[in-house]
Amino acid sequence: MTVRRDFKEPARCRPDLVIGREEPFAGARDQLERGGSVLLHGPAGIGKSTVLRALAAEYGATVRTVLRCSATESESHLPFLALADLLGLVLDEVSDQLPATQRTALESALTGRGESSLQRDGLALRLAVLSALRALAAAGPVLLVADDLQWLDPASAELLGFAARRLGDTPVQLLCAVRTEGQEYDRQLRASPPDTLALRLGPLSRAQVSALLDHRGYTGLARSTVRDIHRTSGGNPLFALELGRALAEAPTPPRPGEPLPVPTSLRALVLSRLEMLPDEARHTLLVASAGARPTLALLHAAGRPDAEAETARAAELGLLATDSEGPAVRFAHPLISAALYAEAPAHQRRAAHAALSEAASDPIERARHLALATTGTDPEVAARLAEAAALARDRGAPSMAASLGLLAARHTPADGQPGADERRLQAAEDAITAGEVDLARDIAREVLARSAVPADRVRAWMVVIEAAGQALGEVDAVFPQALADAGDDPRLLALVHYQLAWRGLVVEGDFAEGREEAAHAAELAARGGDRRTELLALAFQAQAETLMGHPDAPATIKRALKEPQDPQVACHHNGAGSTRLRWLLMSDQLPDARATVTKLLSEARRRGMVESEVHFLRMLAETELRSGHCGRALDLARESMRLARDSGIGEVASAVLTSVAEASGGDVERALALAREAAEHAEEDGDHIYMSRALASLGHVQLVAGDAAGAVRSLRRVRELEQGLGVTDPARGRWHGDLAEALVRIGEITEAQDVVDVTREQALRLSRESVLAVLDRAEALVRAARGELDGAIAQLTSVQDRLAKLGYGLEEARAAFVLARLRPGRPGPTAYDEAARLFRRCRALPWLRQVEAAAAMPAPPEPALAPGPAPAVLEGLASMERQVAALVMEGATNREIAARLFISVKTVEATLTRVYRKLGIRSRVDIVRLAAGRRAP
Repeated sequence: MTVRRDFKEPARCRPDLVIGREEPFAGARDQLERGGSVLLHGPAGIGKSTVLRALAAEYGATVRTVLRCSATESESHLPFLALADLLGLVLDEVSDQLPATQRTALESALTGRGESSLQRDGLALRLAVLSALRALAAAGPVLLVADDLQWLDPASAELLGFAARRLGDTPVQLLCAVRTEGQEYDRQLRASPPDTLALRLGPLSRAQVSALLDHRGYTGLARSTVRDIHRTSGGNPLFALELGRALAEAPTPPRPGEPLPVPTSLRALVLSRLEMLPDEARHTLLVASAGARPTLALLHAAGRPDAEAETARAAELGLLATDSEGPAVRFAHPLISAALYAEAPAHQRRAAHAALSEAASDPIERARHLALATTGTDPEVAARLAEAAALARDRGAPSMAASLGLLAARHTPADGQPGADERRLQAAEDAITAGEVDLARDIAREVLARSAVPADRVRAWMVVIEAAGQALGEVDAVFPQALADAGDDPRLLALVHYQLAWRGLVVEGDFAEGREEAAHAAELAARGGDRRTELLALAFQAQAETLMGHPDAPATIKRALKEPQDPQVACHHNGAGSTRLRWLLMSDQLPDARATVTKLLSEARRRGMVESEVHFLRMLAETELRSGHCGRALDLARESMRLARDSGIGEVASAVLTSVAEASGGDVERALALAREAAEHAEEDGDHIYMSRALASLGHVQLVAGDAAGAVRSLRRVRELEQGLGVTDPARGRWHGDLAEALVRIGEITEAQDVVDVTREQALRLSRESVLAVLDRAEALVRAARGELDGAIAQLTSVQDRLAKLGYGLEEARAAFVLARLRPGRPGPTAYDEAARLFRRCRALPWLRQVEAAAAMPAPPEPALAPGPAPAVLEGLASMERQVAALVMEGATNREIAARLFISVKTVEATLTRVYRKLGIRSRVDIVRLAAGRRAP
């Protein structure tokens, strides 16, 4: 199912003014906090001034004096202007501290009175600026903020550079920005203090451009439109905002195949040099802008005989890239191409497309150009476009197929066969495959508004449902209408009941209901001869049965895998291949699972199936995580998260998996933020499936972070949700061991054992070996908390060996870690070294940090080999209370007791409070006195 969600990536600092600039902003802030200087550089519109202002506002509040200047091109010829902006308002404060010659020279330069110049008063002026800055710094730190250094008048630039190089340890810092097109900022860097950090601001990602547009009020843009804005702007924030503004002001959005409207402001900015080219050269560039991948050979074939000389001249003017590799003709910036095309009259654009429709060698390109060169309906053009859409689909380019399909519909006559609506619906389904759910939904609504054909209407309703993703509760009203339109046609009814199966699972939270609907859909599809829907329904039924622990699951999987197969369903994220993959993972067959998911991911990518690609990236990450390859899993999870954010598909599911990967091999704070936001979004959507998954990931991360009480709260909710869903297979979420361990840490020993016992019964029934091993690890903690230390150690030794044989590297390392904590200081190899080695092999950095912290703690004292019976006064205490009191009697600290019993320090403190109350004493000293009394002769 498609998951649509504007999912914000957590960040340590995300000021609204620096969207997409968190990393350079943090780097610059850290540099300033260390007392250094910063030089921001990058092309026009990239956001240097925005970041500069945000840094100045934040860091400026921590210094005594802030000096500012912002140069402009029109004033760059005026000597000392920037210097006057910087020092004019503070001259009176420092003038009395300057030598007379310096004061006179500086006042003359700043006020314009007299004949001061660098030639006549050069040394005096240089020393005066240096002395003025030192005088200001003597009263407190100084921050000098200068924007657009490239327009600084030469005199001011020379004086500031002289002073900057000689400030030494004086508390004066520079925060500057300069426009550069490449890396040519050496001149400004040489004029900066030696400790200056140069930071280049690069283009924004698509997700960052989307966030920026939303922040500025350009909301509701289709993701395909945001993609076009990102591509056309080249990730430049200024260009993206101007394009967003033009779209907001346009009466109608551009039609498929048409470029974005480019506002006059941007046209003037990027096309000012176009007037220096002759008309023929401008026409050649227009043809290049109309082509998808223009080359000199293509331009020649399109009737531009002088293309070499004309493109060479355009490159000299900066309109075309000079570093282009191979035969391609590439514009210096995507916006130049868009602006050039937008500036041209409609008849010239049609002429360019007509020429390219004959010159292009690729049939898809020829069809696209033919459509854009043709006005009105034309059955031949429509047929060629439909053929090109099918070819694009086969090539794995569903987005292009959708665009071509819409062009085909536009050129289809009213009485054409296939009809325009049929072609629109195929385009909508291609858009769903490509992850362009907004476009797909808009097409479906257009068809529903005017079509009375039942088959077209049901297909359109299916697109609306698919576009809703996991938020199926938002389209509840669609299902009765779709059933009414389907009538008694088994093919159409099968489509609706397949979606009702998903509704039963996601909205109602009932696996049994979903399974029944899927089985009914499969039967209807078989009667109607719709093999594709039958396969999808069988795959759903098999997955539901697997998670329910239903005995029919293996047989249903075999039915779903029987021939004939639909090639697209075979690699679909909801197909039988995906169901078999989940079964392999749950059955601990990790090598087979890795081979299967790698093949599925490759095929999904080849076909351009974005949602399936996101899904299988997650599944591959999960496979690597279970295998103990935490670094590889984290890379895959982050890739899945990036793709999910860009496409708006599978964001909650990717966040769930990424949070676990971060907790295993990355940043625990980031993991917590991702898990919490995933849970919030799932709850907003009313999605029971991902609510339980998100809470399971949150509970795991809380356990890793040391918040055992929080982990218990989260995982108890997961237990309630899964009971309601009807999930009985513990291999689905694998949270049971974490819950038992967290319960031990907070002193709930009885409940922890109950969790182990109940879960073990299901795991034994289904032969879930890795789950059983993890449960044994948790039970060893229970036994240790009850004082059965030798039995716990023996059990953990077995667990570690079993997990190693199953290939669960991270779980094996966790077992070694628990074993080390239960027997510190014992003879033989150091147990912490073994745990550290295993976690290092897994690249499990958060766990490795825990091992290092535990190893640094002093070992708790060994208990007496034969401690004898507890004093009678302790017999009224609960098991955990007796254990804690006994260790206090041995002289252990709270931290040592926590390490020994594998519980939190807070749990130790709470347990001691209960002990004091029950024994009628006030402190640890009283417990020690009881021990002394017991051992007195």
